[in-house]
Amino acid sequence: MDKTGKMAISPTLAARSAFIVRRAFALLRSSFAACSAFTLFISLPVAGFAQLRLAQDSLLEQQIIQSGFIHSPLPLDTANAYDACGLKKKIQRREPVVIRADLNNWTHTGLGEMSYSTGKSFSGAGSLKMAFPTFTGQRASGSPDDPDYATYGQCRVHLDTKGVNWEKYNRIVFYIYPDGEGARVVNLNFSFENKNTLPKAGVNVASVSHLVNLVNGQWNQCFLDIGEVRRDEVSAIGFSCSIKGKDRTTGEQSVYYIDNIELQAVDDPEIVSGWTPGNNKLIYSTTGYSVNGQKTAIVNRSGKPRANNFQLLDAAGNTVFNGAITRETTTLGTFDIADFTTFRLPGAFRLKVEELVTPPFQIGGNIWENSLWRVLNFIFCQRCGYPVPGKHGTCHLDLFSKHDGKMISYAGGWHDAGDLSQQTLQTGDVTYALLEAYAKLKGKNQPLAMRLLEEAEWGLEFILRNRYGDGYRASSVGLLIWQDGVAGTLDDISSVRVQNLAFDNFLYAAYEAYAAMTIDHDPMLQEYLQRVAKEDFEFAMKRHAEIGFGEFIHLYEHSYNTSESQYMATISWAASMLYQLTGETAYAGIAADYIRYTLACQRKEPLNDASGMRGFFYRDTARISIVHYIHQSREQVYMQALSLLCETQPQHPEYSQWAAAIRLYGDYLKKLTPYTAPYGMLPSGVYHLDEYRDTTAFYHLHLFPPDNAKERYAAQVKQGVPLDGQHYVKRFPVWFSIFNGNTAVHLSMGKAAAICGKFLRDEELLHIGQEQLYWTVGKNPFGQSLIYGEGHNYPQMDSFSSGEMTGEIPVGIRSLGDEDIPYWPAVNNACYKEVWVTSAGKWLLLATEQVEL
Repeated sequence: MDKTGKMAISPTLAARSAFIVRRAFALLRSSFAACSAFTLFISLPVAGFAQLRLAQDSLLEQQIIQSGFIHSPLPLDTANAYDACGLKKKIQRREPVVIRADLNNWTHTGLGEMSYSTGKSFSGAGSLKMAFPTFTGQRASGSPDDPDYATYGQCRVHLDTKGVNWEKYNRIVFYIYPDGEGARVVNLNFSFENKNTLPKAGVNVASVSHLVNLVNGQWNQCFLDIGEVRRDEVSAIGFSCSIKGKDRTTGEQSVYYIDNIELQAVDDPEIVSGWTPGNNKLIYSTTGYSVNGQKTAIVNRSGKPRANNFQLLDAAGNTVFNGAITRETTTLGTFDIADFTTFRLPGAFRLKVEELVTPPFQIGGNIWENSLWRVLNFIFCQRCGYPVPGKHGTCHLDLFSKHDGKMISYAGGWHDAGDLSQQTLQTGDVTYALLEAYAKLKGKNQPLAMRLLEEAEWGLEFILRNRYGDGYRASSVGLLIWQDGVAGTLDDISSVRVQNLAFDNFLYAAYEAYAAMTIDHDPMLQEYLQRVAKEDFEFAMKRHAEIGFGEFIHLYEHSYNTSESQYMATISWAASMLYQLTGETAYAGIAADYIRYTLACQRKEPLNDASGMRGFFYRDTARISIVHYIHQSREQVYMQALSLLCETQPQHPEYSQWAAAIRLYGDYLKKLTPYTAPYGMLPSGVYHLDEYRDTTAFYHLHLFPPDNAKERYAAQVKQGVPLDGQHYVKRFPVWFSIFNGNTAVHLSMGKAAAICGKFLRDEELLHIGQEQLYWTVGKNPFGQSLIYGEGHNYPQMDSFSSGEMTGEIPVGIRSLGDEDIPYWPAVNNACYKEVWVTSAGKWLLLATEQVEL
């Protein structure tokens, strides 16, 4: 990247792009008059691609080509980020926190040292310097129950603020200069602590830890809005960094200079909780809207006369549509709505209500293409065991699993989240999503389709390489450190978990079977995939015969929450995949047999209330616990299994039961949607007050629960909308621990809605699926896009290992305490703001359902 922030083309990138370019255009040769024209086309990395549309945005198209078709990370667009928008707010008052005068009140703990620097300063008055080694020569240390999830220690500096009252300020600003030799990813944690931790009206927390992503070798202006933090007796602020080892280029020491700390009071601070948008906000899908679908936005001009009309402006500023603002009362409150559904012209537009004007957004038929490239970029940046330019070198080659006297390197696939952990099944989920996206885009956007396929094959190789051939597979490891890649040194890890788990093998078999049917350029790979799909299915069936449902023993693995009804649906889906692949009728019989258990778990009789709610699934035939998810979700598997049964066995005598179950579930989703109107986010679902009585299921779903988990469960359920005295609709899941955030939850439900909609030819269900995408890119109370670089007003996210990445997507919006209202703090922390490849996979599964046919 040059000094202007633009990506420069290099011979290396051109070479990396050659393979994907040739593959992308192999199926397009007939579009060109002669071979020489095709050769000239691929030899001109930028101008030569002008004839072919890659994305909806011309700048993004250039960046895609310059990145070697995502073989180097896309550049960051910080101009449209949350931080850039926040720095434009009007400052009413300010007060400096003087570093030098308070130096005696600063304390250093942990590794490294603290000092005062006059040589490096943003203000010119000197700065606080913290320096620490990047490697200690000791083995990383973690907790006894997860010893590999470890660091080499921490360097921390903090200022004793002696209980000062900062209530008249709602923001703290500071400047940081990282000076790390060879450090490609740099960040610090900022902490804020208040002495008085008792609850107080208008504040939510008394202490916070906030990750700040930084750029090495320059001053970074940083801020944190602290309006929700109790600050009547501020006891300390601080900065810290955990030491996680050395990447290929990392030097011996990391240095950070901190300067110009200032308190500010700004106008119109962003809201962090509730359904009512912030003052003077237009809430809309910042990506845009489907040209033929519903198009609504929410208006809040708090403290000003109510606007009666709105306008759509084209790129030239001309008014192309006038509409009346309507007032609607829902279960969430009263809202002003701008509805421009009847406007069906494609293009770039802005929404205007009096003095409020949005940035441009798209109306069109393929509005999600840009996001697919960006999310693909995020997945690529998460590669493990691969040198990602500007992020890290080839990593974790000395990370191993052991089984039956054999050892396999666990490098490969994708890092799971903001840390460096890895789960084989997570990589499998994302691989399937990439393959399905390829299948849907092939022939519509061939370069994107082929690049999705290439990334899928990266994940597929990891899934296959970690097979031990006897049903066992390397399954997961929790990890925070970079390793030296040399076997036989002190940072080696050889304790990757290994399992022979029926549920996992059923899913692997389904993914392998689908890959065998989808990959169409490597016959030998297809032949191998068919063989291992059948083998893995047989391993799973054998284990199932021996153990039955259960055997989920590793609570850190995201299959731990699996219900028996989901398990049986998964068996059926995998069997249908193999039947579709092989034509062997035995698989058809298994698929039909095992779905019967799942159907017995579906609520067919309506609840005894006016809602008539039914169609949801219980965890098992005891029908005590309803299926819910709190962060990882595979809700879509019920509809995947049923729809594939209908597709592959249309003459089966039980076909009508399968179709009826799909219709019931689709009706359930329709009945849920009014409870979050005028937002389109699907609620978490129907809950029963006594689900905690199913203790096995309860504690498999709720990890690290508090001692009063049962009481808090009831309290949270009662914050939902009562139905019949025992059942409630919850908009957000019940959750207690760090594992919270609902992106995967509502996107999985959106995928299920899309599957139902296509099977039933139901436009309402297809729109419900679309609304999950709108919520994610800004049609939420906070007006923020949850995909970095997509649309506008996207925040920094918790990605401390790989840094900020275009297309990163987090675990998601959570709820506040025991309330059932959205909560999206400014604080950047895990796990709600932690980036997660699972969310990326769910986005691909749903966004590609919306591809224009």
